[in-house]
Amino acid sequence: MLIVRQRSAKHEHVDAELTLPFELRLKSRLRTSLQSGEEVGLFLDRGEVLRGGDCLVADDGRIVRVIAAAEAVMEVRSVDRDGLARAAYHLGNRHCPVEIGADCLRFPADRVLSEMLLGMGFVVTAVSAPFEPEAGAYAAGHHHHSSEAKHAGIIHDFGQRPAPRR
Repeated sequence: MLIVRQRSAKHEHVDAELTLPFELRLKSRLRTSLQSGEEVGLFLDRGEVLRGGDCLVADDGRIVRVIAAAEAVMEVRSVDRDGLARAAYHLGNRHCPVEIGADCLRFPADRVLSEMLLGMGFVVTAVSAPFEPEAGAYAAGHHHHSSEAKHAGIIHDFGQRPAPRR
């Protein structure tokens, strides 16, 4: 089995391709198969989403390009951008991942959300397409400041919690 532990800068030449739907591109640990049928194990840093076009480096030096698989999504269209902004607001208010395009929004196929948007006057269509939703405000993951002196500290900066008093 091919083992992949790290990301790489994008490459012109790739040795293999890995097609995954969004749900699997969220995983840091995954056993799957390349386009060629060869088994591959991903052991990546937690909290990072793989995007279509990303490149990975296998332990044997091969470069693997990630391809966003076409999947069942709903596409929302409106006569104007204000309408799309309204639709994006309502989807985000329901914590739904949303891909924002120039003239449409996409979200995972969901009958209830589709009916809500249809009821608001939007055009909603089921399509099969790669899904690349916005990362969101918290997607960058946890980080520490380069200088701890710049802030008063956050509870997790102080190490182990003391044992409760009895």
